[in-house]
Amino acid sequence: METYDSLLSRIEPAHGQASRTIFDPATGKPVGEAPIHTIDDLETAVAAAVAAQPAWAALGHDARSAALMKAADAVERSAEELAQLLSREQGKPLNGPNARFEVGACVAWLRATAALPLEPETLVDDGETRAELHYRPIGVVGAIGPWNWPMMIAVWQIAPALRMGNAVVVKPSQNTPLSVLALVSVINEELPEGVLSVLSSGRDVGSRLTEHPAIGKLMFTGSTAAGRAIIKSSADTVKRLTMELGGNDAGIVLPDADPKAIAEDLFWGAFINTGQTCAALKRLYVHDSIYEAVCEELTNVAMAMPMGNGLDENNVLGPLQNKAQYNVVDELVEAAKVSGARVLIGGNPDREQPGFFYPTTLVADIDNDNPLVAEEQFGPALPIIRYTTLDEAVAKANALDVGLGASVWSSNLSAAREVAARLEAGTVWINRHGAVDPRIPFGGAKQSGYGLEFGVEGLKALGVPQVING
Repeated sequence: METYDSLLSRIEPAHGQASRTIFDPATGKPVGEAPIHTIDDLETAVAAAVAAQPAWAALGHDARSAALMKAADAVERSAEELAQLLSREQGKPLNGPNARFEVGACVAWLRATAALPLEPETLVDDGETRAELHYRPIGVVGAIGPWNWPMMIAVWQIAPALRMGNAVVVKPSQNTPLSVLALVSVINEELPEGVLSVLSSGRDVGSRLTEHPAIGKLMFTGSTAAGRAIIKSSADTVKRLTMELGGNDAGIVLPDADPKAIAEDLFWGAFINTGQTCAALKRLYVHDSIYEAVCEELTNVAMAMPMGNGLDENNVLGPLQNKAQYNVVDELVEAAKVSGARVLIGGNPDREQPGFFYPTTLVADIDNDNPLVAEEQFGPALPIIRYTTLDEAVAKANALDVGLGASVWSSNLSAAREVAARLEAGTVWINRHGAVDPRIPFGGAKQSGYGLEFGVEGLKALGVPQVING
């Protein structure tokens, strides 16, 4: 049986290879050494992917799906060791919707993606013309992931790309490379050599990946600013792109909602992964008639959620992953306090303790144009905005230039659906927020990106459509 130490030893830098130390955001202590891969390493990985991809594609869907199922089994066998590494590197607790949850999601996504049906579509068959739509592999896919859900989002990119017959070169965030290096090492137990590779590197390698002529498609999850840069650098080689970019998701609580019944789901919609989630609830609009009740119930829930070192089995909230993100949250909350907003809980970090811990924070009586509302905080601070008319709430929810997700909270399902149809977001949830499913397509509107992931539509996005007419 594999141990944590043996898992970490798999990804140690080679003798003489440059490396850098990765630190635990909860304690500041070293987690391990990450290799620093170079542009030459990238060229080697891409060449291996180009060489391995045709044979992988020739295996067909059934054989590739079988390999993904075996890869899921391998991840499941190493699940606890992977979760321990993830908790140390990213900071998220083992329990709650965090490290063990994330590794379990990797297993589930591999299996679900392997099981999705994808048959040729008959477009026309009228006796004179027969046209079928097929999807062929693109070739080599570049996958660039973030630091908030490093393993899970890597699998979101890897699984459909492999299933469709592509080879994949992965570049994880510089903040969380160890998790993805270990995950890819485990998955590669069940894949042919060269089909899947991972590079722990800096921006120079990432820039080369985005412009590399042998990369046929890029999948990126990250900020809108970084996405714009990738779009520009990929243009000369006309790469296909799937861009899951920043969000500032709104939730609207209708006056008929039950504050006590929805409070815990509201909390986890906002504070999953300590708020470090693209499609988390980041601004909450509550009708005046139940505003104080929702504030009170949310505060009660927040008070009961322990925050601390992720390796402590009792904790369900952890630190911010890095100092830069801690500073973003801190500055936005401080500005809200200066503006006169009412802090219901939190907003008072202990600046002397080790780690990037920012307390669970709820801010009420805040203007809609306050930076804590208008800018994506990406951390454990939720602004709660009062509204009086539904038109006002919808207009405020739609006012920003992003639209990844949104939610409506109501005891009346048909009323909630009517409001949902008015919101400008790629996904609108009802009485929950941020729930994703490998069978259901997911993607953003406006400057939250374009392209779909998950489900059959997500598979199609990793292929080249080909019409056979005749």
